[in-house]
Amino acid sequence: MRAHPAGHVRTPFYIRGCVGEVERLCGAFPNPEQLAERRDGLPAVPLYRVRFRQKEVWPDYRGSDSDLLEVEIFQHWLEKP
Repeated sequence: MRAHPAGHVRTPFYIRGCVGEVERLCGAFPNPEQLAERRDGLPAVPLYRVRFRQKEVWPDYRGSDSDLLEVEIFQHWLEKP
């Protein structure tokens, strides 16, 4: 396992560097990074639900090949594969 995998610091550690599929757009919400700095978080940024195959996330996963994990990730935290 990589000690510091690529990806935005607010993206869950276990999915950084994994390839997923956008399942849906959840809407646009205030930017959480700006909210943490007590700013208004505007303009709102798109939030997506991204689907990952569990075997992509955990190579030793022993469940079904069809088992999925869904994570909500802001657009500016996503990277193209």
